[in-house]
Amino acid sequence: MPKIYKPGKVAIVLQGRQAGKKVVIIKQLDDGTKERKYPHALVAGIERYPKKVTKRMGGKTVAKRSKVKPFIKVVNYTHLFPTRYQFELEGLKGSVENETFKEPTSRENSKKNVKKLLEERYTSGKNRWFFTPLRF
Repeated sequence: MPKIYKPGKVAIVLQGRQAGKKVVIIKQLDDGTKERKYPHALVAGIERYPKKVTKRMGGKTVAKRSKVKPFIKVVNYTHLFPTRYQFELEGLKGSVENETFKEPTSRENSKKNVKKLLEERYTSGKNRWFFTPLRF
C-alpha cells in the first residue's frame, strides 16, 4: 500500500477540537511509538484563518487582518483526510519534534516559529488554498 501521508502533504482534520481545519504533515509515524501504538502524524495547522483584505484598507488594517493562529498536534491517521495539495516546509521540519510536546515552553516556542513561517508564506501569496477556511 502506498504511503499517503508524507511530510508536506496537506490534510483536513476530521475529529476533535480542530475538526474541519487544514493541516500540513510535518512528520509521519506509520508504525507508532511506545506511547502511541497507532499510526499517527505530527501536524501543524491553522486554528484561526486570516481575514479578507481589500484594496481600500490601510497598511495597519491589512497587517492586523493577515494574522494567523497556528496549532501543533499529534493526530491519528484515521482522523485525517488527505488532499491533493502539497506544502513546502523547509522551516517547519526543524521547529516541531516529538520532544516539543513534553514541555509547555518548548511547545509555545515552536508555535511562535510556525506562526512566523505561516504568516510569511501567506503574505508572499503562496498556497492560497491552504489559507482559506473550508466552507460547508
